[in-house]
Amino acid sequence: MSNTRTTLDRMLTLNRAFDQAFGATFTAGDRVWAPALDVVEKKDSYLVYAELPGVDASDLDISFEQNVLTLRGTKKPAIDPSKDGEVRIHASERVGGSFERAVRLPEFVDGEKIGAEFVNGLLTVTVPKAKAAQLRKIEIGSKN
Repeated sequence: MSNTRTTLDRMLTLNRAFDQAFGATFTAGDRVWAPALDVVEKKDSYLVYAELPGVDASDLDISFEQNVLTLRGTKKPAIDPSKDGEVRIHASERVGGSFERAVRLPEFVDGEKIGAEFVNGLLTVTVPKAKAAQLRKIEIGSKN
């Protein structure tokens, strides 16, 4: 399990490096942002947690292909001059716009049984391990 953990740590470090490199770019006037992720390995599954405050569930897209779990979505800005009329902004620190995060998971996951739950701005994606990847106890038989 430590080898798998090391692999996950390296993958997440690489993902963070890409996110930081591209996090300051702008697309169509919206800032691209990278929500915080946690990836946890349990005995029978991987759990991916994403902090998405202010994001509506209808603005989320979750896909899984070739062992890569991808989260995409949009966080609408709190201030929309086209709707709010003329406004004077004194501070604007909250990030909005489009985001995309991808996590490559180790082999032997059951992509058909992935589930997701979105409660209070926290997205939890459960990716079950395939039976072949789960630890099994082997009983030692005797010839008596």
